[in-house]
Amino acid sequence: LAGAFASTAKEIGAIDATVNLALRILPGKLLYAGLFLAACFISMSIGTSVGTIVALVPIASGIASQLQAGGATGFTCEPAFITAIIVGGAFFGDNLSFISDTTIAATRTQGCSMRDKFKANFRIVWPAALIICILYIFLGSSVTFIPEHGHIDWHLLIPYILVIALALSGVNVLAVLAIGIGINAILGLGLCGLSWTSLLKGIGEGIAGMGDLIIVTLLAGGMLELIRINGGIDWIVGAMTRNIKGKRGAELSIAALVSFANMCTANNTIAIITVGGIANDISKRFGLEPRRVASILDTFSCMIQGIIPYGAQLLLASGLTDVPVFSISSFLYYPLVMGVCSLMAILIRKS
Repeated sequence: LAGAFASTAKEIGAIDATVNLALRILPGKLLYAGLFLAACFISMSIGTSVGTIVALVPIASGIASQLQAGGATGFTCEPAFITAIIVGGAFFGDNLSFISDTTIAATRTQGCSMRDKFKANFRIVWPAALIICILYIFLGSSVTFIPEHGHIDWHLLIPYILVIALALSGVNVLAVLAIGIGINAILGLGLCGLSWTSLLKGIGEGIAGMGDLIIVTLLAGGMLELIRINGGIDWIVGAMTRNIKGKRGAELSIAALVSFANMCTANNTIAIITVGGIANDISKRFGLEPRRVASILDTFSCMIQGIIPYGAQLLLASGLTDVPVFSISSFLYYPLVMGVCSLMAILIRKS
C-alpha cells in the first residue's frame, strides 16, 4: 500500500507540488539550511528517502551548477556537498515518516502505534536536525541564491497532509494508506484528467516496486521461524544478553544488532524485519518500552544506511549526479549526528 500511495501521488503530480512548495518557502541567503529542511519536509511527506533523492537531487545539481557559473567557489558549492544535503534530509523523513517502510516495520515488529513511536523517535532526532540546520546556516551565510520553482497546485498537497494528520490521530496504518490512495484516485480522476488505466497502472507499478522487499520479507520471516523452532533465537538472545545487567545494556545490544544486520543487508527495512523479533524478545526480557525499541531499530538502521557507500540511496544519488559515492559520503553529516544523538539517548537513561 505504501508503494501504491507513493506511485499514485507521483502520477497526479503531488510530488512536484510538494517540491515546488518547498522551493518557494526556501530562504534566500539560508540556501543550504533551506535545502536540508526541504528534503526533511518532502521525505516526511512521501515516506521514502529514495523518492526524495530522485525528486530533489537533480534540482540540487542544477543549483550547484548555477552557483559555480555565478563565480561561487569553495567546497560548499560543489555538487557533492549540495547532493549530501539532500541525502541527509532524505533520511530524516525515512526515519520519522508515518508511511515509511522502516516505520511500519519497526512498529509492527514491536507492537506499538506509529504515533507513540513518532513521539519517542522525534525526541531523539530533533537535536540532530537542529545541529545540522545551524551548521548549514553557518556554511551558507555568505551565499545568495534564489532557486527557480514551478507552479504549486495546492490541492495536490491534500493527500500528504491528510496522511500525516490521520497517522498522528492514531488511525491504523493500513487504513491511512488506503484512504491516501483513495484521495489520490479522486484527485487524479476528478481534477487532474487521469484515466482509470493510468491510475491502475500507477497502483500496479507502486506495488511491483515493493515486490523485492515483500519477497525478502517473506523469506526472512520463514528463515527466522526455522531458526526460532530450532532454538536459535533463544541462543542469540542469551548470548547477547548474558552480560547485560540493565535496560541501558539491552538497548545497546539492540542497536548493535540492527546496525550489524544493516551493514550485511544494505537495506534498513530488511535489517529491521530481520532482527525485529529478536529485539522484541530482548525488550520483553528487560521490560523495555516498545516505542523506544522501535525508535532504536529505526534510527540506528537509518544511520548505518546513510553512511555505507553501497546503500541504495548513495548509489542512486551518485548515479543522478555523476559524482563519486565517497565524495558525497564525505559531506554526509546528518546520519552521523543522528547516530550520536541516538547513542546519547541510550547512555543517559537512568538504568
